[in-house]
Amino acid sequence: MKIADRLLPPAGLRVLISGGAAGIGRVIAQGFHEVGAQVFVCDIDESALAKIRQELPGVEGIRADVSQATEVDQVVEQGVARLGGLDVLINNAGIAGPTGAVESLTEQAWEQTVSTNLNSQFYFLRKAVPHLKQSRQNPHVVVMSSVAGRLAYPFRTPYAATKWAVIGLMKSLANELGPDNVRVNAILPGVVEGERMSRVIAARADALGITTEQMQAQYVEKISLRRMVTAEDVAASVLYLSSPAAVNVTGQAISVDANVEYL
Repeated sequence: MKIADRLLPPAGLRVLISGGAAGIGRVIAQGFHEVGAQVFVCDIDESALAKIRQELPGVEGIRADVSQATEVDQVVEQGVARLGGLDVLINNAGIAGPTGAVESLTEQAWEQTVSTNLNSQFYFLRKAVPHLKQSRQNPHVVVMSSVAGRLAYPFRTPYAATKWAVIGLMKSLANELGPDNVRVNAILPGVVEGERMSRVIAARADALGITTEQMQAQYVEKISLRRMVTAEDVAASVLYLSSPAAVNVTGQAISVDANVEYL
C-alpha cells in the first residue's frame, strides 16, 4: 500500500455515530459516506434524521435520547444488526449546557449536561466494545471532548467538567482496550463555526453584559491563528484517526482548534 493510500479509511467500514444527523456529527457522517463506509447514526432530532437519509442515501439511523441507557442499548443493537458488526464508534452526542455563575446553576441543568455529555459515552461504550473487539478492520473509538477539556472555562462549568471527564475516560480505555487491538482517541474541537457556537457566544455575552460582537471578537483574540475552525476540519481528523495511517495512534487527546490559548 502506498503511503498516501493509508490516509483514508478503507471502504466498507461499519461506523456508528451518536448525534450524527446534525452539526459536527452530520459532517462526520458525510465524510465516512464519501469514502464508502457503512454508516448508522442516532439523533434526537427527527427532522435531521429524515434530512440525512434523503441527502446521504444508504445512511441509516434512529431517534434516541442518549441520556437514556435503554435508548442507547437499542441504538447499538439496531446499528450492529444493520451494519453486520462494528468497526468504528464515534461518541459525538452532547449539549452545551447552561451558562452562568456556578451559584446560579440549577441541579437539573447540571444533571442534564452530565447525563448527555458523559453518561451517554459510557452507555455506548459498554454495549459497543464487545463488537469492536470482534472487528478485524482497525477498530477504533473517537470520544468527542472539547478545548474545554484542556482549559478552564468560566461560566460553563458543567460543560467543562464533562469534557475533562471524557479525556480521563479515553485515556483509561486506551490502556484497557489496547491488548484487544481497539484504539481510543479524543478529538477536542475549538471554536467551531456554526449555529451552536453562535448560541454559545450569545449566551456568554449576555452573562457578561456585553454585545455578541464583542464576545465573538474576544473568542477569536484567544486563538493563535485568529480564526475559528470548521466542522469539516473536525471530520477530517476523525477520518484520519480511522485510517491505516493512524493504526498506532491511541490514547491521544487531539485538539482541532487553531490553538485556543485560553477561554
